[in-house]
Amino acid sequence: MTETFSILPPRFDPTTGEAHFSYRLNDLDFVEVLGLPRGADPAKAATPAFRKLLELTAFVLGVSYFKLRAPFHIRSELALTEAEQAFVIDVYENGLGEFYARNDLARFGRLQLDVPSDAIVRKPAPDLAERTLLPIGGGKDSLVSVDLLSHVGLDFSPFAVNPKGPILSSIDAIGRDPVYVTRTLDAEMIRLGKEPGFYNGHVPSTAINSMIASLCAVLFGYDQIVLSNERSASEGNVTFDGRETNHQYSKSLGFELLIADILGDATGGALTYFSLLRPYSEARIASLFTQGLRFDTVFSSCNRNFRLNGNDGPLWCGECPKCHFVFLIFAPFMAKDRLLRIFGKNLLDEPANEQSFRELAGLAGQKPWECVGEILEAAACFYTLTRHADWHQEAVVRAVKADLFSQYGEEKLQLAMAECLTDSHDHHIPVALAAKVAAHAV
Repeated sequence: MTETFSILPPRFDPTTGEAHFSYRLNDLDFVEVLGLPRGADPAKAATPAFRKLLELTAFVLGVSYFKLRAPFHIRSELALTEAEQAFVIDVYENGLGEFYARNDLARFGRLQLDVPSDAIVRKPAPDLAERTLLPIGGGKDSLVSVDLLSHVGLDFSPFAVNPKGPILSSIDAIGRDPVYVTRTLDAEMIRLGKEPGFYNGHVPSTAINSMIASLCAVLFGYDQIVLSNERSASEGNVTFDGRETNHQYSKSLGFELLIADILGDATGGALTYFSLLRPYSEARIASLFTQGLRFDTVFSSCNRNFRLNGNDGPLWCGECPKCHFVFLIFAPFMAKDRLLRIFGKNLLDEPANEQSFRELAGLAGQKPWECVGEILEAAACFYTLTRHADWHQEAVVRAVKADLFSQYGEEKLQLAMAECLTDSHDHHIPVALAAKVAAHAV
């Protein structure tokens, strides 16, 4: 029997704010529910733009159920334009690249999408106000965007799906009314993901949350969705099945351009989508974060601690690659006592962390399957620390110094650090806004 994954027509009730997404995987049925804010105008929910975005969201949310078996055949009665079909295939192939690599599944170029054709490429434009939805992840990046948007006077609302822990504390510190959405995965899918005969793994969460944000943008009148993805998100982790796979694929510039076109066509050009931090390296963003103090006690980029504790426990586990990377890129720019207060301990003075730091800097293993920056960027930050009065004697810095210099050489590391602090012109930010932001981000 040929295995098939089916995306069924979604339903939305503007009275309750609930959207239901139904899927069928062979003989298994699943339903996922989004709880959008109540009070939406039913007329906006009836627009062609919202209907199209709801259907596209159904395809993107579907990756969580598709991956249980990862069949080669995907079907739906929902019509898609040629560009939308390419978008869906991209989400199910490149968006799940890490999942395929870690489960040793060859799917690139082999998936078949069976859907009717939608001949209307560009839907009528809904009326959207000139204001911005800003997804908040609880880490440093979106909080730098908060600072930049605030300084240029752009009207924005924080946005989050299933907010908890540092997302809630960060939004409290921002002090603006947020837009929250609840996402309830089908419990049977979660159970099956732990059973023999089914697969589990990473999904493109930025793609998922971006589609959910687009629904709120049309329902509640926002003409921009502004992400906080840096340029290093475009660097992959490993080559698998003849293709580079990237843990952060849906944060990459390539995906940003793709989804921006899809959202633009679905809304007749009314909705724009871009990353405000695309010109910057992780190190550059870290340097911008150090200019203010108000988020020091509320933010966290620690995915491990986030998963385990939610709202409880310390903000940083201090043991995962994400903690190590963030500590490393802050160290060249932030006062040492401030950094130690944020993390609660000195991660560079614990020999047990050496292997993790080596992987981040390309001195061992592979780039971790985490949202971390470029390998050469991490190496350049280490180089800076070898010459830094506050850090050059720390255990990990001393342990990696010789191998760092041997593998890269001082000149390459110096040039890499200079490049990290030089803003890129390869971005999708509207020209006028880019100029205003650049004037502040010094």
